[in-house]
Amino acid sequence: MSTLVGMQLNGRYRLDAQIGSGGMSTVYRAFDAVLERRVAVKLMHREIAADTDQLERFRREARAVAQLSHPHIVGVIDAGEEDGRPYIVFEYVEGETLKDRIRRLGRLPVDEAIAYAIEIARALGAAHARHIVHRDVKPQNVLIDEEGSAKVTDFGIARSLDEEGLTAEGRVLGTTDYVSPEQALGHPIANGQCDIYSLGIVLFEMLTGDVPFHGENQVAVAMRHVREDLPDVQMRRPDVSASLAAILDRMTDKDVTRRYPDARAVVEDLEHELAAEAARSGRSTGEATAVIATLPEHHKRRLPLRMRWRIPLLAVLAGLLIGAAVVGVLVYQGAQHTERGTGQGTVKAPPGTRVVSVKRTSAQDFDPIGDDDEHADQAPNAVDKDPGTSWTTESYTGGTLGSKKGVGLYVDAVPGVAATSLEIDTAKRGWQAEIYVAPDGDAPKGAPGPGSGWQKVAGGTVRHKHQRFTLRTAGKRYRYYLVWITKLPPGAERVEIADVSLFRRTS
Repeated sequence: MSTLVGMQLNGRYRLDAQIGSGGMSTVYRAFDAVLERRVAVKLMHREIAADTDQLERFRREARAVAQLSHPHIVGVIDAGEEDGRPYIVFEYVEGETLKDRIRRLGRLPVDEAIAYAIEIARALGAAHARHIVHRDVKPQNVLIDEEGSAKVTDFGIARSLDEEGLTAEGRVLGTTDYVSPEQALGHPIANGQCDIYSLGIVLFEMLTGDVPFHGENQVAVAMRHVREDLPDVQMRRPDVSASLAAILDRMTDKDVTRRYPDARAVVEDLEHELAAEAARSGRSTGEATAVIATLPEHHKRRLPLRMRWRIPLLAVLAGLLIGAAVVGVLVYQGAQHTERGTGQGTVKAPPGTRVVSVKRTSAQDFDPIGDDDEHADQAPNAVDKDPGTSWTTESYTGGTLGSKKGVGLYVDAVPGVAATSLEIDTAKRGWQAEIYVAPDGDAPKGAPGPGSGWQKVAGGTVRHKHQRFTLRTAGKRYRYYLVWITKLPPGAERVEIADVSLFRRTS
């Protein structure tokens, strides 16, 4: 234990225990004798304090973080010097680092990983607005407090973009597991896009439980960030949605012109994705619950009604306005029962046709060869005309459906419609499907085939995000339209369908 434990800085901050140490400084849990509270004190090493450049970096950290006041940034309380050794006093955060959490739990729940990425991105956005770039974003520098909230710390190599000469071109700063390509190459940092890249790597680690690149030394790892594409996050974790994978790809694009331009854009897309993830699963876990409560209204509208309100508020309203609440429920239920269908949404119908409006409960999963359950709870997402929600198959290993001939999803277009085409909206392409129909009555129970009751009317490879199949129905009305998946996308473990739309002639 350090011999400095027990000393009191400037008669005020008593150093109680060492809680961290680095090349430049040591961090102590301390007690503020004036305000009688716990604090954290970062005390610079004596030998480092003699280095003018390093001393300036340390003082710059104090100045930089002192400018920032944000719920997800560890705040500076005070700064000073004791016997020629400068120190910074921070708020004390009881809890663990995000790195500790990943080591303890492995990969985090998807919604929780998104939530932490949102909190970190919000913190970085506040710093970037002050022209301060962190440049060492990593889970070791994110503290998780007792309430589960993330707080970014250690702006030790942060740089104000308004300053010159403190970081020369060609000098690499940052931890190489998370370093951006431009930092690895020693390029001058023009904005906060390097922090966005590093946050993308942190998000990858939260989702998969490991960093994307390993090497014999730090230089080898840094060069992999420069030269190699990130591993496919969906290959390592199939329950990651295609839309979240796309966000991660853009955060970590090596070309800064294609990377997110700023943290605000990252936050916007991650907030949208968190709402979509909650809508897909119908629940939230850990810190995701708290972050969902802070989402802007245009994102909250994607959530189920029961997730849009906090229970205490509902309890108060129920107590004060019980009569109005009952009436409201009845009106809502009546509206649900009289609702005609999903409508057209944003789907563009081919000339001379219109979108068939079906019930919101019309989509049913279809797994007649397996356990008769292929994510049944997600099936309504395939007809809700919301591109942010999806139905997915279960995950299958080896790139095949195993012993199954296929799995699928059908739409009940009761009482029947003479559909001319069917469109599938999907983020991941390259899978194969056959389209079958069945007349009025109960939907056939068995897999498509001779005598099954299903009639094939189209099929082929889904090559486009909006794949449209022309249906060979000869103008006949059918009630059930089945998308029967027979082959997975190359290298993928599942198929994801955002929407299935039917079209009929306008006259």
